[in-house]
Order: sequence, then structure tokens, then C-alpha cells
Amino acid sequence: MDKRLPIALLLSIAVFVAWEYFFVPKPPPKRPEPQVAREAPRSEAAGALQVPAAPAAPGAVAPESGEPVLGTLLSESEERLLELRVGTPGKRGSYYAQFSNRGARLVDLRLGDSFDRPKLGLAERADIAHWTRLVRGVSAESGTSGSLAWRATGLSTAYERGALDRALWTMTPLGPAEAPTGVRFELQPGAGVRFQKTVRFRPDSYDLEVELALVNEAASSVGPATFVFTPAEVVPLESGDTMYVEPQAVAAARESAREKLQFAFEQRDDSGSDPSGDFGLPDGKLSFAGVCNKYFAVLARGDSKSAPTVRNASWRRLRDADWAALSPANAAKPWRFLATDIRLQLEVPPVGTSAAWTYLVYAGPKNPDTLAAAHGDFSALLAHDLGFFTSIAHFLLAVLNFFHGVVGNWGVAIILLTLSVRLVLFPLNRRSQTAMARYQAKMKRIQPLIEALKKRYEKDPAKLRQEQTLLMQKEGAFPPLGGCLPMFLQIPVFFGLFSALRASFDLRHAPFALWIHDLARPDELLEINLQLPLIGTIHYFNLLPILMVVLWVLQQRLMPKPTEEQALKMHRMMMIMPVFMGFFLYGYAAGLSLYMITQSTLGIVEQVVIKRFWPLDATELPPKQGGFFAKLAKLQEEQSKKLAAGGATKKKRA
Repeated sequence: MDKRLPIALLLSIAVFVAWEYFFVPKPPPKRPEPQVAREAPRSEAAGALQVPAAPAAPGAVAPESGEPVLGTLLSESEERLLELRVGTPGKRGSYYAQFSNRGARLVDLRLGDSFDRPKLGLAERADIAHWTRLVRGVSAESGTSGSLAWRATGLSTAYERGALDRALWTMTPLGPAEAPTGVRFELQPGAGVRFQKTVRFRPDSYDLEVELALVNEAASSVGPATFVFTPAEVVPLESGDTMYVEPQAVAAARESAREKLQFAFEQRDDSGSDPSGDFGLPDGKLSFAGVCNKYFAVLARGDSKSAPTVRNASWRRLRDADWAALSPANAAKPWRFLATDIRLQLEVPPVGTSAAWTYLVYAGPKNPDTLAAAHGDFSALLAHDLGFFTSIAHFLLAVLNFFHGVVGNWGVAIILLTLSVRLVLFPLNRRSQTAMARYQAKMKRIQPLIEALKKRYEKDPAKLRQEQTLLMQKEGAFPPLGGCLPMFLQIPVFFGLFSALRASFDLRHAPFALWIHDLARPDELLEINLQLPLIGTIHYFNLLPILMVVLWVLQQRLMPKPTEEQALKMHRMMMIMPVFMGFFLYGYAAGLSLYMITQSTLGIVEQVVIKRFWPLDATELPPKQGGFFAKLAKLQEEQSKKLAAGGATKKKRA
């Protein structure tokens, strides 16, 4: 079992990591954020440059469309940006937001209680340049992208004169200038309906309230109308981790309160082969939809009154024109972002009345407690991140949290978790090691007999297999079935911890010791910016993956060399495998490297110390009668006799 466990673990890691490495899109190089003109917040009394909402003169036509004006005209004459700082920096509910009156969109949103890197001073924490960016704008064919956009679709386009998400809305900040609470947008394009959108930031919360209102001034057509609301159009990459594809468009629906939540997602694909699509969820049952990266999410849902208006959701890819223009290589795969669109069915009210609907947009961390407090169904997002081994990963995270509560250090908690798993499996591991040692001792004893059979039946492979089977049956030289059990138990633990470390928000910016300040990222001991052929630029020297490879190789060398020819070849191959694994895992989270280093160290201690003072009992036991392999060998022997008898009969007939 000692030989099989690292072999199985390394092969499993190789398959998993190779799949991720070769089939997951690589993170693009970072580029400077585009500079935009900024405007200080205005008070509500200051107003904005806008066409006043006054009845249109008889025969007046809308400026953009040239069609007759119904009701009033209300818009702005120029494009501008509005900056808001909301809440208390460093506390929940603190945001920096930048809105554009072009399409009444949110073009930049940063979180004031989360930062782009660990160990920042007070002055750096107060600088919005270090605040975590949740949404941003990129240049696309239709102009700069933006979130919280609202547009008409289908027959509802009759209420607009030009696209709502490209028109120049009026834009007025809410609340006092020193403590703004939101922004209100209004637009009357002259088709009889006035559109109002109000965005409010909830105090001490990651929820934004977005109220959409329709005021019917002169439209004769009333009743159901379809619109599209886009909660998040560009959520930037947060970590650049090649083991986690980001960003992702997500949506969830539930047929009824008793039914299981249905979760759907779409991953980033730089090639843009599928430009858009539907999530395939049941219509009218949508729970939430949005876009997320590794550690943060922007998710929209209707409140208790507006939930019935939420019909379904779809996704579409966005082309980053600015990034594509940087080099010809970028232009080949510029589809770096995803947007989620929610289809709404609203009611245009009778003339002279208005109707409003409120939607909640969660813009914050993928912290389990925070997500669950905001909306119970958000937990599906974390289950999706943990993948196939969700149950195991949840259990391991609970154990990690327990140890962290005791020692206060996530790195030490990982070490204690690894030690605990090893201790729990030690009795079973010891038993399987003993069984394997006895098997190896028996194989070493009968190896000369096997070599003699090979020479005797060198020209008769069928007879050789038959005689080897008889010898194995006589000696009871079959691998113990229980020898593989600890291996099968530890592989799910490894993948569960792999998933947990890959997605756990608690490990973001969690320090361990010395130079390791973030267990969710590579340890980055030194910045080297080394350019290598075929590989590209290595920005940092990561020490932990190197230590991991050294310990793997040392653990392999401490294991006894097998006597069988095929097993010996496998042993030699496994001496090279750690080097390749170190290459694949070089840029992965320091937390995973710490787990593997601890696991290998404990394995070496077991080989060198424990087995020296408590050696394995390799005493051969008499062969068991009627075991599985004995029955298998007997069946093979009977089959060989039948084949031999059949061959003899054919010769007589001939």
C-alpha cells in the first residue's frame, strides 16, 4: 500500500491538473485600468443639464427618432459620470460607485471593506485604488459596458425612441453631498412612458436596491411588457487562478418551495465560440442570477412583491476591445467577460398612473455566512464551487474552521487537519501496510520460481500463464484487497481539500508565517520576472512547490524497490512524476502546497521513525483457501483445461 498510495495520488493529481491546465483558459496579462473623467457628486438641488419635463408643443417630434412626441421629453444633453462614496470605509456597506448617465448604468463599483492585497497600512486602506473592484466597464462595439442596465425588448421597444441602455438619462444623486445614499435616473423619450430607475445603497449591507418604475403619461397601449435587466455586465478577474475559471455567469431556479434548487452556470471562453445562450431554467421560477469570480459575486433577485415579474435569465459574452488592441495575440481571444440578463415582465399602467418594482442586487464576498444571510439560495453558488466532493469539502472546511478557532492561523489549521486525517486512518493504514509487507515478502521468496517458469515456458506464453496461476494459487500470492482501502479513502479527502482550498473565501489574504501572506495564492517568495521559452514569464519564485517536489522524491526513494520487473519500471517512472506535478502546481495556492508538504513529511516520519521503532510484521501467513483470487485462479485453470481439451479433439478429427 505504501507504494500504491503516492502512485495513485500523483496519478489522480496528474489527470486533474492536466485537464485544468490544458483545457481551462489561461488568465490574460494584467493591463492598466483606463482613466476616465470623473465628476464630483452633486446635491439634489443642483440638478443636471437636462431637457425639462414639460408638455411638448403640438406637432413636436423626438430629436433622435423624428417621431411625434407623446407626453413630455426628458433627457440630458451630454454624457457625464457621477462618483459616490457610500458608507464608512472598512465596514460593511462601504462602496465607491461610478455611474454614467449614458444608459443609466453602473460602470465601476468597489468594495470598501475588502482590498486587492494583504498587509495594507491605514493610508492604503483608505485609498480606493486598493478597494476590491466588483464591476467595471470595458470598451465594446456598442460603447463602454455597464451594469444595472435596463432596456426594452420585443414589443416593448414601442415605448422607447432609441435604446434605453444607450440614451442620456437625467442623473441626480440622493442624500446629502457628504453622505450620499444612491442615485436616481429618469428618461422620457417621447413615446408616452417615463422611465425611472433608482439605485439605493442599504446601510451595513451588501445589498443594493434597484427600483424600476413606469409612469404612463400618454401611452394608449397598456398591460404586460417585456424588459431586460442586467445586474452585472463586467465582473473582473479576482485571482487569475488557472484552477478556477473566472468570471462565471450563474443562475438558479426553484419550481416550488419543496423542490430542489436548480443551478446553472456558464464559464468564460475567450474564443467566443458560443456568443450567448439561455440557462435552460424553468420560466417564472428564477431565484437569482448574476456573475461571479472566485471570491466575489453580483447577484440579482426580486423582493417579495417583485419576484413574480422575474421570468428567466440568459448569458452573453463580452469582447474587451481595449485589451484586444494591445497585441495580435489578444485579438484572437478577446471574449474575456460574461454578462447575465434577466427577463422581466412588467405591467405598463393606465394613463396618468405609475407602477414600480424593487429588485435586490447582492454585491459582495462569497463568504458562506454572508451569502446565507442575504438569501438562502445563494449557498448553491458555494456548492457549485466545491464541485463533486461538496460534502467532503464542507466537512473539511468545518474542521478547518474549528482548528482556526483554536489556533487563530489558517496555515496551522491546515497542518492540524492533515495530521488529524493521518491519525484517523493510521490503524487502517497500518493494517494494510502489514498485509502488503507480507505479500511482498512472499513474492520475493517465490520470485526465483517465477523466473524458472519463464525460462521453461519461454516459447509457450499460454502454458506460462497457466503455470504462474497455479503457482500463485498454491502459494496464496495475491495482493491483499484491503491494501487499497486507505488509498481510496485518502483520495476523496485530497480532492475535497483541493476544492475547499480552491474556493474558500476564508483563505483569501489569510497569512501563515514568514513570507506567506496569502494562503489562497502562490507563496511568491521573490519577484524574478524570468522569461522562459515556451513557458513565458515567471513573475515570482515560489518556494513551497519546490519543497513539495523534494519531499515527494525523498518519500519515493525511502520506499523499498519492488522486485517485479513491471513494478520496478513503474517505480522509476514515479520518481520523475513529482517533477511534472511540481510544474503543474507551481502557480497554485500556497494552502494546497502546505497540505502536500505536511502529508509528505508525515509519510517520511512514518517511514523513518515509526517503522524503525515499530517495524511491520512481514511474517508469511499460510495461503487462504477459497478466497476470491483462489476462486479466480481455479476458474482460469478450468478454462485452460477446456481449451486444451478442445484443441486435442480438433487434432484427432484432423
